[in-house]
Amino acid sequence: MRYLFTLLFVNFCLAQDFYSEAATFQSELNESYANADSSPLQEKDLKDFKGLDFYPITEEFYVKARFEKVKKSKPFEMKTSTDRLPKYKIYAILYFTLNDVEYKLNVYQNMDFIGKKGFDDYLFLPFSDLTSGNETYIGGRYLDMKIPEKRTKHVFINFNNAYNPYCAYNYKYSCPLVPLENDLNVEIKAGVKKFHD
Repeated sequence: MRYLFTLLFVNFCLAQDFYSEAATFQSELNESYANADSSPLQEKDLKDFKGLDFYPITEEFYVKARFEKVKKSKPFEMKTSTDRLPKYKIYAILYFTLNDVEYKLNVYQNMDFIGKKGFDDYLFLPFSDLTSGNETYIGGRYLDMKIPEKRTKHVFINFNNAYNPYCAYNYKYSCPLVPLENDLNVEIKAGVKKFHD
């Protein structure tokens, strides 16, 4: 009985943590976009900005993933919306299940960030899905992650924190394009929706 109570309590805390994390992330994103000093919005959009349109925060898209670090990954030039070609490497592969179907996503490390203070543990998770071009930005969305502790076998992907690249709001930016291998054959109804129809 005590074990069951402990298990339920831990699950409740995890649920509260993911919800609180997503709510805080979305609130801070709205604050940033409403601030002319930090907003990617064009002036005409900033003037009437009331907040981004998000899917409701849901536990369905807070998923546990098997984390497999890729050894000896070769750097490559990631295509962007401009001629810029930043160098990335595949840092790990995430394996997870949604509705009893298995999926995988590559998570990347920017070569310019290695050893850079404040970014040395930063990982980049771009993805597209069946909502892309319909309910969400056609170019896909991004998630930020951190390098987990050594020997970590599982991490959580919080799709509720999915956000649009700056290019979704303003063409003056240069944004990494989602690699084809990170196109998911499922609707990820979580995170931010598209900004304009």
